[in-house]
Amino acid sequence: MSPRDEIPTLRGQDGEGSVQVHQDPTTQIEGAKVFSVYGKGGIGKSTTSSNLSAAFAKMGRRVLQIGCDPKHDSTFTLTGHLQPTVIDILKEVDFHPEELRPEDFVTTGWGGVLCVEAGGPPAGTGCGGYVVGQTVKLLKQHHLLEETDVVIFDVLGDVVCGGFAAPLQHADRAVIVTANDFDSIYAMNRIIAAVQAKSANYKVRLAGCIANRSHETNEVDRFCEKVGFNRIGHMPDVDAIRRSRLKKKTLFEMDDDEDIVRCRAEYIRLAEKLWAGTEPLAPEPMADRDIFELLGFD
Repeated sequence: MSPRDEIPTLRGQDGEGSVQVHQDPTTQIEGAKVFSVYGKGGIGKSTTSSNLSAAFAKMGRRVLQIGCDPKHDSTFTLTGHLQPTVIDILKEVDFHPEELRPEDFVTTGWGGVLCVEAGGPPAGTGCGGYVVGQTVKLLKQHHLLEETDVVIFDVLGDVVCGGFAAPLQHADRAVIVTANDFDSIYAMNRIIAAVQAKSANYKVRLAGCIANRSHETNEVDRFCEKVGFNRIGHMPDVDAIRRSRLKKKTLFEMDDDEDIVRCRAEYIRLAEKLWAGTEPLAPEPMADRDIFELLGFD
């Protein structure tokens, strides 16, 4: 008997061989359009997520952004400060969620965006999937999802374990942030494989990728053409985006200049595209050797 035959209850639940964390079905998010933002660590997911939230708010949508990183800085530019995490607040009440009020773990940021930092367990001590599940459960218990139009999960790095894939169980579409370089595209390829595994049993589908901090998009576009993926956005490598982060603001709060106006327009265009609905994509991830042959060094 093979090891996989010894655990038949785990086979095929989220793709062949998956042993991913499963959320309580009662925590399903209903009524809102839900997006999960993934990408290589340090690629600009939080900046992308926050400006996308601000763009949706600018369109008049009611937005909730959930940061899923122990660093808890996803909503930093929306609120102007680091807010405590759900997991830390739960610890303070000895994990009795009935003692919490919404204002204990939710902050209203720019444009009325509701901001939550789920946080994560200390390194090596637990699973991020539990934290995501508890956060969504709290939001539902306090009826904070009932009048929300858009939910954005900003997810830790390029981790594709079951725990940090947990937001995919809630999402309608997954968006990948990348740059026009090999390491970012390699991470994107792994994330595509993780989303495809989840899509076997969940509604989540890939929406496309956003080329971030990149003057060119030629390498991203070559990869997309090869695997059947789409680039749906391009944020250029301009200093205005870095400055907005330093000033604890989204681009929508910054004083106008040519670069800021151009980037705002791209975020609005992207938000409108996602709101209207993107084609559900099913790209075929590449083998590692094939990526090196396509994009690697000579």
